[in-house]
Amino acid sequence: MLKQIQKELGKNIDIKYRNNLHRAFGHKIKAHGVRVPIVRKIANGYFKDIKELDKKEFYKKCEELLKTKSIEETFIVFQWIYKRKKQITEQDFKIFERWINKYVNNWAKCDDFCCHTMGYFILEYPKYVKHLKKWAKHKNMWMKRASAVSLILPVRKDKKFLKTIFEISDILLQDKEYLVQKAYGWALKVGADQDQKQVFEYVMKNKHKMPRTALRYAIEKMPKHLKKRTIN
Repeated sequence: MLKQIQKELGKNIDIKYRNNLHRAFGHKIKAHGVRVPIVRKIANGYFKDIKELDKKEFYKKCEELLKTKSIEETFIVFQWIYKRKKQITEQDFKIFERWINKYVNNWAKCDDFCCHTMGYFILEYPKYVKHLKKWAKHKNMWMKRASAVSLILPVRKDKKFLKTIFEISDILLQDKEYLVQKAYGWALKVGADQDQKQVFEYVMKNKHKMPRTALRYAIEKMPKHLKKRTIN
């Protein structure tokens, strides 16, 4: 299957798109250069061949693709997993945690997996937010980004996750990586849709310590009069 998928990806390479990908990420990434809608279509085409596999065999197939480290193969795997989300159990957490630490090496992979599968997992098993706090202290920057991004879907569905976003933001508050700063700023921004007052108060309390990147993301959707108060 891996060879078949790679052959199909090879038929759909867009050289110009691949070159733009490297510029968009700011560094060279492993990519065939296939546009995302086509990757999604390929993923759907092969899903019929693996959707009935038992979970152990299914995850084995997924990891074969993840090992390539290519962004397209990774997107295919993450799409497959989300399509089988109803079969996710608590026991899958360790597998997902290992995959993020081992195979996620750019923001697109991180966000694709965490905004969907990890977000769904946290909604189903909210007690696992305690593990996100551990991720926020991890030496791997993608684990740190994942700690915040995994809360995007949950807080959209349930205001109770705003408390965890504040706790994660406290840990990441002065992180040096701008992609980590963007992540918790993004989580705060989404949290503000649930309770703008709480998020604004959090920003005001921490505005002299928060990097500008995080602050800018957090207040992006707030009214102008509130934004002005954060820069005074």
